[in-house]
Amino acid sequence: MAKLKRDIGLVGLTFISVGGIIGSGWLFGPLLAVQHAGPAAILSWIIGAVAMFILAITFAEISAMLPIPGGIARVPQFSHGNIVSMAMGWTAWIGYNTTAPIEVEAMLKYLAPYAPWLHAADSGDLTGAGIAVALFFMLFFVAINALGVKFFAHVNAVLTWAKVAIPILLSALLIANRFNVENFTTPGGFAPYGVKGIMAAVSTGGVIFSFIGFRHVVDMAGEVKNPKFAIPAALVLSIILCAAIYLGLQIAFIGALDPSMLSNGWAKLDFGAQGPLDGIIMSVGILWFLSLLNIGSVIGPFGNGLVATGSNARIALALSQNGFLPKRLQMLSSFGVPLWALALNFLIGILFLLTVPFTTVIALNGAAIVLSFAVGPIAVVCLRNLLPDHPRSVRVPAVKLVGMAAFAIATLIVYWSGWDTVWRLGIALIIGMVLLLIRFHGRLDEMDVTEALWLVPYFAGIGLISYLGQFGEGSLQQIPFGWDIVLCVMFSIVIFTLAVRSALSARKFQRYIAEEEVLDPTKPVIGF
Repeated sequence: MAKLKRDIGLVGLTFISVGGIIGSGWLFGPLLAVQHAGPAAILSWIIGAVAMFILAITFAEISAMLPIPGGIARVPQFSHGNIVSMAMGWTAWIGYNTTAPIEVEAMLKYLAPYAPWLHAADSGDLTGAGIAVALFFMLFFVAINALGVKFFAHVNAVLTWAKVAIPILLSALLIANRFNVENFTTPGGFAPYGVKGIMAAVSTGGVIFSFIGFRHVVDMAGEVKNPKFAIPAALVLSIILCAAIYLGLQIAFIGALDPSMLSNGWAKLDFGAQGPLDGIIMSVGILWFLSLLNIGSVIGPFGNGLVATGSNARIALALSQNGFLPKRLQMLSSFGVPLWALALNFLIGILFLLTVPFTTVIALNGAAIVLSFAVGPIAVVCLRNLLPDHPRSVRVPAVKLVGMAAFAIATLIVYWSGWDTVWRLGIALIIGMVLLLIRFHGRLDEMDVTEALWLVPYFAGIGLISYLGQFGEGSLQQIPFGWDIVLCVMFSIVIFTLAVRSALSARKFQRYIAEEEVLDPTKPVIGF
């Protein structure tokens, strides 16, 4: 009988996380951050890394203790039951299904100068040939994953070496060729836009969103060797490594700027039609590196699409184990891979590629993924009470305080994604709830309603704050910047307290553990 194969070691798991964190965003992140914060963008990257580390360690304790596939969708089943697990798993699943089409289109946009036949000259949309190439790459992602997790991890490791090496080499070259120390104090000093600018870089400058790829470690936890050590180690190592890469590139970018480029201030720093790193490379005179940068521009989204395809199959598997999707999705191939889940996700990805505008898919991607981070900080506290004696290789100190802080960070990530993203998230959740009611039709007494009631004020509150806040198109911007963050934090504390108190009873928890055999997650389910 086929089983999930625990073939991912520490290095492979770390590279899965690094590969998810470092995508194509590093090509634009340095410019966006300094436009908001000036040289103090360095502090923004440190703040973003620390915030994401706090969030990640809550998942580290859970996943090391319960190394199950599709953890983001699966863990809430054992802390709050089926409705909460559906909400978190459904949004993550929708988001992941949009990732492969997004990354493939990003790849083809980078390839456009070399293959103009991929896009229509007038609209810029994919041509018939471009769609065929996009489908080929999406199928290629599936094929690599279908050959087993060990093969997938090896391919991803090769890609990740390149994704890591290119920005590190660029940082070194920029520092060696031109490094203007005065750029860190002029114009306007080190922090020309103050604390507001530093926090704006963390939020709208994209700093915090640059680290969210660590989630793939949680999704792949069911196939990790020595998970008690490898999972927390991979989470910590990947965030530290990526923070160092981002920080080094930001410092090199600031130092390599020609002072004349800053004559109008940091906020108006612009490179015209060129990408910021292309502009810096040409300004410094290391033109030969442009070809390597172009390679990195393609490898980045390719690697992200590959990892997201693998992670999403585990999310679908987890939703099936939760009873939300058909049991057939739990069937494993001889390679120990949920092949039916890969196939279903591929078909849904095709629908997104062919029927939904690219900008809408991007917005939905952000909306659907960010919410799933809220589950870790709550579950880690609840499981301390529900599984008090279960061995833990990692114990978060002051777990309630850390969990509360991490939940506030997760809520801020949702808020910072903007109103235009949050309202799409609301629609996705409504659709998911309708499907859940259909799935449990005639069995409504099996739904864990009481444990999920905290979701109502949470979704309504974050929607209202987002609508009145400072971020995203269509927001009323009635809550001043700074006060909106304070309001989000205070709101998070209230909801966190309510959510922890809403955990499953010990009786329900023990029944779910016994029924689902969560402590032996490699056992497959055969049939429909």
